[in-house]
Amino acid sequence: MTPTLDVPTLDDRITGSLLGAAVGDALGGPVEGYTPEQIVERHGGRVTGIVGPWNGGEWRTARPIAPYHKGDGHVTDDTLMTHALIRVYEKVRGHLDAYAVADHLVPELMGSPVWIPELEAEALPLQRIFLAEKWIVARLHYGHADPREAGNGNIVNCGAAMYVAPVGLVNAAHPAAAYAEAIDLTGAHQSSYGREAAGVFAAAVAAACAPGATPASVVAAALSLAKDGTRDAIRAVVEVAADHTDFETALIPLRRAVAPFDTVGPDYRAPSLGARRPSRLHAIEELPIALGMLLVGGGDFRRTVLGAVNYGRDCDSIATMAGAIAGALHGESAVPAAWAKQVAEASRLDLHAPARALTEVAREVFARDRDVRRTHEAAFATLTSADR
Repeated sequence: MTPTLDVPTLDDRITGSLLGAAVGDALGGPVEGYTPEQIVERHGGRVTGIVGPWNGGEWRTARPIAPYHKGDGHVTDDTLMTHALIRVYEKVRGHLDAYAVADHLVPELMGSPVWIPELEAEALPLQRIFLAEKWIVARLHYGHADPREAGNGNIVNCGAAMYVAPVGLVNAAHPAAAYAEAIDLTGAHQSSYGREAAGVFAAAVAAACAPGATPASVVAAALSLAKDGTRDAIRAVVEVAADHTDFETALIPLRRAVAPFDTVGPDYRAPSLGARRPSRLHAIEELPIALGMLLVGGGDFRRTVLGAVNYGRDCDSIATMAGAIAGALHGESAVPAAWAKQVAEASRLDLHAPARALTEVAREVFARDRDVRRTHEAAFATLTSADR
């Protein structure tokens, strides 16, 4: 079947999603951790594109950011982890589970040097990732934990969710399968609502790949699978988002909607005593806000991602998620080419190569799944033939 010109192909959606995630990450990185008001004060208005480090030329020593060069189009650990997971898919060439984290992702983090834009040097990913991601190395490599249970005890944050867009893309147009695979995979990294968010984010990306998908259908798919506080937080945020078409007016209402579910508290850099602890009542902030901005922006990449960026707080991860979904909805053409070019050059990364690699894997996985499904259908038909 020849695809129509107005319907992005699988290849285009995967490229758009991964480009969109990287661009969102780079746009959000330099303002991560600040409030919308601080962002306006620092930049003389809202961020409308790629900006430099918050502390200018003093980024090497300024706390709490040093020694990372955030800004100027540099991607952060969100993209580094996403690309590392794609390399795992390239090796396994099949669906992933918690054992794939132990057998392949941990060795990637520990033994495969890559260019780290924020360090402006080639280094091991382990030397850049946050403590919540280093946890999987400590638990799996040094602690020899059961991969399916290694996430227990880690802080509950967006660490697992931020890099599972590839799971949604491998399971394109099948949100339930993406959810199940991400939940299995991230048991090695997270527990509670952090793990749940990973499953729901992967499902949202998969839903965005379906022909005819819209922001509303993506949110509906997410809500159909989300559990507990994650479901309630998404519902609360999207109800508020429905009243806004401009992120400027939505910034405070969206934060107010998610606040009861967020354990970090009002001061992002000084988390509350109960922050990031397991709970069935709470949710990470990043995924609901990303979905809210998707609705506010009407799925338009620029409006969606800039809303996520100017929200502040953990906005590199919010914009990564929002960019991945918006990119999957509309394909590569939705991502401003100038932004993508600047991010690729500044980060010294070929942002198209991971997309090509993951597209090949996705096609192989689908073909294998189809064969398994047909074998099962034939077996089931034989088993039930006596009923006719």
